[in-house]
Amino acid sequence: MGGDLYTEIFEKVAAYGSDPIEKKPLYHFYPGSKILSIGTIGCNLKCSFCQNYRISQVSPDEFDNFKLFSTEELVQIALNDEDNLGVAFTYSEPGIAYEYMYEMAKRALNTRLKSVLVTNGYINKAPLLRLLPYIDAFNVDLKAFSENFYHKMTHAKLEPVKNSIRIIAQSESHLELTNLVIPGMNDDFDEFEEMVRWIAGETGKDTPLHLSRYFPAFKQNIAATPVNTLLDLFEIAVRHLNYVYLGNVADERRSSTYCSKCHQRVIDRSGYYTEISGLDKKGNCTNCHHHIIDYI
Repeated sequence: MGGDLYTEIFEKVAAYGSDPIEKKPLYHFYPGSKILSIGTIGCNLKCSFCQNYRISQVSPDEFDNFKLFSTEELVQIALNDEDNLGVAFTYSEPGIAYEYMYEMAKRALNTRLKSVLVTNGYINKAPLLRLLPYIDAFNVDLKAFSENFYHKMTHAKLEPVKNSIRIIAQSESHLELTNLVIPGMNDDFDEFEEMVRWIAGETGKDTPLHLSRYFPAFKQNIAATPVNTLLDLFEIAVRHLNYVYLGNVADERRSSTYCSKCHQRVIDRSGYYTEISGLDKKGNCTNCHHHIIDYI
């Protein structure tokens, strides 16, 4: 209007609820906590395999189930639950509702609440830097490690996502990464090893990586990822990274956390049930005292 852009979804929430922090997924950020999770509609990618397409791939005119929440109201809802860790911006791409997310994270800053962003990382440098001081933890979806995949499957580019990951890794915010493994699309062993080498070099070997099993959704009818493929990629990843996890598959061993020094199991996970079994209050291994988690 008048040469200015106005968001149509400010203070409009499409989905909200209390989730385990592990569902984001974040495994090294206050494990076992629950967090108020909110999302609106829209996305800046067009992934043909989107799991949340009912809210991510619609316009405001096509969605008629909004709940209206001011930033003050949502922060107060989060504060009213003494067991709630904070607010997570998730379900669809939070960057689409940048103004709403930014104002809410600013409002939460001077409270006990933590702000979490679950994102595709497709954001310009300036708005990301403006947001960083207000976000405590990120999970970035690194969908593949080829420009061809991003162009064909998401209608976007890989390099901006890599740049965002670099910026977050250099900040004080906590970072974890997720890779949804799709058969025949991003499961090439050589390409995958190139990706985990890059992660180790750019963000550090202690960056948690979640390998998530794909199931058919939206426009994709490729069969679900074979579990053996995930196991093979897991073995490649652990050569380069200290904390690799499998998601969307029942595997307690590969979803639990082990000390990277003495290999004692320090966090037990079964589904979204989490028990801290081998960490002290400072996040150190109780067996060898190696530091594992900053946020506990």
